[in-house]
Amino acid sequence: MKKTHIIAIILIAVAIGAIISMVSDAATYADFETAEKFPGKEFQVVGQLNKDKDIIYDPEVNANQFSFFMVDNNGLERKVVFNGTKPQDFERSEQVVITGHTEGAEFTAEKILMKCPSKYNDGHSDGLTEITADQNS
Repeated sequence: MKKTHIIAIILIAVAIGAIISMVSDAATYADFETAEKFPGKEFQVVGQLNKDKDIIYDPEVNANQFSFFMVDNNGLERKVVFNGTKPQDFERSEQVVITGHTEGAEFTAEKILMKCPSKYNDGHSDGLTEITADQNS
């Protein structure tokens, strides 16, 4: 075989490996029921903030943790714990997408993506706000 053929085969193998790695690490959309069947696996869950229950955030005790209750699109409610600061205007969000995994009866979120009401948008943005958990906690 020529040297160029060997290099081409190696490059193709590396590209296939990178694609497989990216696909296997990507979080998939699910509901709380599915996420609970696979504890520790990362999922994205879409739902709404339960505004009838308390949002627990006390910056004097721990500024990098807050929790809330969310109802997924199938109507299941779970407590969500986020190790980061509470996003501004979180209570106003119309829809929430959380990325994370289940730990027992709770969902630990590493990312929160909020869809805010259109009256708060400037007309040029998509109305989405993404918050990532503090990696130091």
